[in-house]
Amino acid sequence: MAALALLGSGAAMAQENVSKLQSYNFIELQGGVEWTTTDAKIDKLIMPIGAVSIGRFFTPVVGARLHASGIQAKGRFEQMDKNYKWNFVTTDADLLINLSSLFSKNYARPLNLMFVGGIGLNYAWKNDDMKEIAQQNPSLAPLAWTSKNRLSHNLRAGLRLETNVTKPFGVSLEVAANSLDDRFNSKTNDRDDWMISGMLGLSWRFGHKNQQPTKVVTQVEEEIWVDVPDTIIVKEKRPIVTEEKKKIEEAIFFKIRESDANAANGIEKAIKDVADLMKTSDDATFTVTGYADKGTGNAKLNKMYAQKRAEDVTKKLINEHGIDATRVKSDSKGDTVQPFPENDKNRCVIITGEGTFKVTKYEEYDAQKITTKKVKQTRMRDVVEEKYLD
Repeated sequence: MAALALLGSGAAMAQENVSKLQSYNFIELQGGVEWTTTDAKIDKLIMPIGAVSIGRFFTPVVGARLHASGIQAKGRFEQMDKNYKWNFVTTDADLLINLSSLFSKNYARPLNLMFVGGIGLNYAWKNDDMKEIAQQNPSLAPLAWTSKNRLSHNLRAGLRLETNVTKPFGVSLEVAANSLDDRFNSKTNDRDDWMISGMLGLSWRFGHKNQQPTKVVTQVEEEIWVDVPDTIIVKEKRPIVTEEKKKIEEAIFFKIRESDANAANGIEKAIKDVADLMKTSDDATFTVTGYADKGTGNAKLNKMYAQKRAEDVTKKLINEHGIDATRVKSDSKGDTVQPFPENDKNRCVIITGEGTFKVTKYEEYDAQKITTKKVKQTRMRDVVEEKYLD
């Protein structure tokens, strides 16, 4: 029973009520079986029992009821193989504790496990069977009842499993142990008699009182990071253009047996770089001189290679890079002049010029740059909660 109640409670945790249960009333009818303990076997003593109760749960956890039960009980003398019956009624004031509600505020759970404990009075009558046995066997079965002592105490403790208490109708299973006076079963053995009962019940719940949650707004302080403008100083460079009277000398290198500037490896970029330099002057004149290395070939071939290199570079400067043809001339030295001590470097074209050139220099300065930075700030925020106010 406890395991089923806990499982039912856990399965319903996600189904929270909007309103909070406060109290309710109930009426219940029960029916089942009871067993009054004695020295006989249980199956010889099981009898039907009925009950009616009315009560109230003052909170979702604590309740009370007035409970009346009874019909007929049975005893037995094994030595004589005789049973005897009598009528009884028990009235109790019971305390009810909803154990499931102690651990969960979801009062609409499918099952509830409850503790039952109470105290009351028991009254018995119509024990004619026992009177007959006592008359026939006075030493074996002295009659414990008299006309004045048929009222005795009853102490009860038990558990009940009940369906959803927020619904108007419910079903329950209740098992209880009742401690009664020694004379309850008409036999005296110097200790209390016990009755164990198990009953199914059908209840009607009414007068449910529920509290609706109230929206409560509270302000909380929280820290946030925000972007704020920030000015920083950075080092930057700016160009400064001046004019200088100077000479230039730029070399373009060829591989062995390369004379055609179109085929020469890396020649295109080298020619462009020289052309860009030449364009920084409006009055300079230039000479494109071809050379050949003395370490390979012969003087005749080398003269041809050197001249071809100079002419090709000159044409490219004029036709492709827009250099004024009147300011450029070509020349060739063959291998008669070796401008570099390293033999392979003498397969080259050297462009020389003189005039006024624009010279660009870069000056470093402090510049202001607008950026953002993260700053921690505090602010107040409204938090809306639904609470049950007393």
